[in-house]
Amino acid sequence: MAPSQQNPSPRRQELLEAAYAYALRGGLSELSLRPLAEAIQSSPRVLLYLFGSKDGLIRALLARARADELALVQQIAGTRNTSGGLQSTARELWQWLSDDAHRGLLTLWVESYARSLIEPDGPWAGFALDTVGDWLALLAGAQPAAERDTEAALAQRTLVLAVLRGALLDLLATGATTRTTAAVHLQLALLG
Repeated sequence: MAPSQQNPSPRRQELLEAAYAYALRGGLSELSLRPLAEAIQSSPRVLLYLFGSKDGLIRALLARARADELALVQQIAGTRNTSGGLQSTARELWQWLSDDAHRGLLTLWVESYARSLIEPDGPWAGFALDTVGDWLALLAGAQPAAERDTEAALAQRTLVLAVLRGALLDLLATGATTRTTAAVHLQLALLG
């Protein structure tokens, strides 16, 4: 571990943000240090020093992406109308997921999720499992406390998560916001 990882420097944070913006535009699967360093006005040596390795940089980028995801989760958890329950929370999530402004982050998320499954011991290790837990926790918070720990409630929020993620994959592939939104709303209506 590079010394600066234990106590991040302002330069490390600046380069992480620049690298994150770069990753949002082009993903991580073909990430090469030289073009990245050039694009963010650094050098491969500086990146290796600050992040320890290319894998260390990828882990930092995934942590940064997850921070954005968790910020959304906390925002929805803190502002949702608790009387709306699971349907309302899922609609709010879909509204955010289907917003064009989030395409880069969501494409990066899909790529990282898949890589986490394909390379479970690489820098993506645990990414998919952690995000499933994050989203299920948010959805659990939308369910009545008395029912939350039942098998039925777990199945219901798992279904909602599967619908949201499936529709998201379709949306990212096709750009068909109207069609995928109608499908999500139809499934959520069936929950009620």
